[in-house]
Amino acid sequence: MIAREPGFSPGSKLYRPAAQFFRGSLGRFATGVAVVTFDATTENGSVKRHGLTVNSFTAVSMDPPLVLVSIQRTVKSHDFLQDCAFSVNILGAEQQALAMNFAGQPTPEGAPVWQEGEHAPRLAGVLSWFECTPWAAYDGGDHTLFVGRVAAYDYRTGDALGFVNGQFTTIHESAQGHESLF
Repeated sequence: MIAREPGFSPGSKLYRPAAQFFRGSLGRFATGVAVVTFDATTENGSVKRHGLTVNSFTAVSMDPPLVLVSIQRTVKSHDFLQDCAFSVNILGAEQQALAMNFAGQPTPEGAPVWQEGEHAPRLAGVLSWFECTPWAAYDGGDHTLFVGRVAAYDYRTGDALGFVNGQFTTIHESAQGHESLF
């Protein structure tokens, strides 16, 4: 493994562990920003709506249509997602406050507007969304890789909310998508 060595000894106030350099290296990969939403039954039998901001989302398969979200095991709602239908909501560039709301920093302008989906709740006005039924869950170290089978989806035009180097950015929509070819 090739890794940049921390420049300061562990006794220094400027010391940063190797894991921090690994995280910094990963942060150079620009991603979109999504919110995973779902309803889950709690221990007392009540149903509670959940949502969490993620930037680890990817397509897995076109046939069948599968997507994957990677959720850290220490997140409060992690265990509720097991065997649960969920929606992945891709955020538009103007929805940074919504991303922060589901990252644990709510503001009045970030309050969600919910839409009932056929399989899982969605957020209104997002750039695109995927309603998923559970397909599989895999051990991913300190994360769980939840794979969902896409049951419904849609999108709108607009710029996407991106994340790189620990900051939000805008990913501009191209002038014309591939849809114009068909």
